[in-house]
This record gives sequence, structure tokens and C-alpha cells, in this order.
Amino acid sequence: QVQLVESGGGLVQAGGSLRLSCAASGSIFRINAMNWYRQAPENQRELVASIAPGGNTNYADSVKGRFTISRDNAKNTVYLQMNSLKPEDTAVYYCSQDIIPTGMGYNANRYWGQGTQVTVSS
Repeated sequence: QVQLVESGGGLVQAGGSLRLSCAASGSIFRINAMNWYRQAPENQRELVASIAPGGNTNYADSVKGRFTISRDNAKNTVYLQMNSLKPEDTAVYYCSQDIIPTGMGYNANRYWGQGTQVTVSS
């Protein structure tokens, strides 16, 4: 059974930094894309950043130049380094990984972390 566990959220003042981590465990054959989403109260969940197996990245316009997504394939872990945080970055952050479990063919399933709260005070 594949599980994702997130860590690293918290409370920070505007201009500060946080680093989120999301580690996958279980019987894993391959991991394709890794992503970070966020959802603020009364808002839809939005894609913040994504990273392909080879390292290509994409970012939402609102976080470009401030956030950096990275991955450690040996550890099945994706990171989100968040710098110059703003109050509007306050949200629950969710990671997702597109994982092919061992012995389950070659189609990936999307797995989600439990979410971690990031609160930026002004």
C-alpha cells in the first residue's frame, strides 16, 4: 500500500521561509510527476508547482521566483522551498505523486498527502 506523508508546515511572518517535504512509501515501481497544490478557505485547490521525473518544473505565476520544487528520486520525496512568503500564500498545502505500484501494470495512480497548514502573518 502506497502512502504519502507530508511535513514542514507552520506559522511564519511575511517575508519568511518554509520548506515542505512529502515522502512516499510502500511498494513502488515508478514515480512520474510530483506536484504541490494548495487550498485556501473558500477557494478551489490550485496547482502550485510540478516536477517531472527528469527534473523539468512548472510553477503558478503567483509563486514564480519565490518557490522552488525539487525531488529526490532515491528517497521518493518531493520538496517545496518557499521563500519571501506573503499572507496570500496562507493555505493547506497538499502534495501528490503519480505512482505506479509494483506489480500493478504500467498505469500510474495519483496519491495524495494528508495536507499541511501554512500560515503567513502580516
